[in-house]
Amino acid sequence: MASPNGGDDFESSLLSFEKLDRASPDLWPEQLPGVAEFAASCKNPITNSPPKWMAELESGDIEMLKELGSLTTANLMEKVKGLQNLAYQLGLEESREMTRGKFLNILERPKK
Repeated sequence: MASPNGGDDFESSLLSFEKLDRASPDLWPEQLPGVAEFAASCKNPITNSPPKWMAELESGDIEMLKELGSLTTANLMEKVKGLQNLAYQLGLEESREMTRGKFLNILERPKK
């Protein structure tokens, strides 16, 4: 059996007199990285001014954004396919016009 004095010695041997500085990031790391920066950014007053990219939009552009945002996935895919087809048709038309211009010699630089 342990003596009553032996128990006190054991408990006193477990005590630590080391001073820990709570400001140290190594000893007390942030539990969720980035939370402190996010909290600091939330303290800034919120302004009602629109983002920079919206400042250059006209009312027609904003209406188109609202329209596209309201489309379902299938409808949006149809819209994209239509734009791809239009771009392809424009490319073909441009190619025909360039070929026509070449045959008519309207694209050559005037000789000096």
